[in-house]
Amino acid sequence: MQNVALLRGINVARRTMPMSELTACLSGVGLGEVTTVLQTGNVIFSSDSALRSLKLTIEAGLTERFNYPAHVLVYRMERLRRIVESTPFDADDSMMHSYVVFFEDGLELKLMAEARDLDHKVEAIGLGDSVLYWRVLKGSTLQSGFARYLTKARYKDFHTNRNIKTLRKIVASRAAT
Repeated sequence: MQNVALLRGINVARRTMPMSELTACLSGVGLGEVTTVLQTGNVIFSSDSALRSLKLTIEAGLTERFNYPAHVLVYRMERLRRIVESTPFDADDSMMHSYVVFFEDGLELKLMAEARDLDHKVEAIGLGDSVLYWRVLKGSTLQSGFARYLTKARYKDFHTNRNIKTLRKIVASRAAT
């Protein structure tokens, strides 16, 4: 079964991780056909194990090998494909960035309810399958109202986001094989 692990917080600030070492680490914990997409913690692999088990195995392997408190979200490729296909925003709008924000523990529902004061000239969010879709004016991403919500203590350690174009590359990379 094809799966995707989305690693949180690598190759930003001082936490760098060569993709060849990441691939070797995850192959070493028993994952098959491990490949990375781009340099931002997107790993495609094969395994029939339960998602919770995969998450724990990957986090333990990364923590041991790279000496940091690893946090990953793991999805079946088919589910990720459905999430990408369900984006309500035009990813080709040259004035906007379009992201998918992945959450754990139903936090997307809480954040969707809380983030009612966004400036819709700058950004918009939409609810998906354990995700929030986020469209934001280019140049405003880090200073936007929604970005401020994402940095709140109750959310910041329980999500990761990806540009929809990156997610399309992940999904397309396995469709071609």
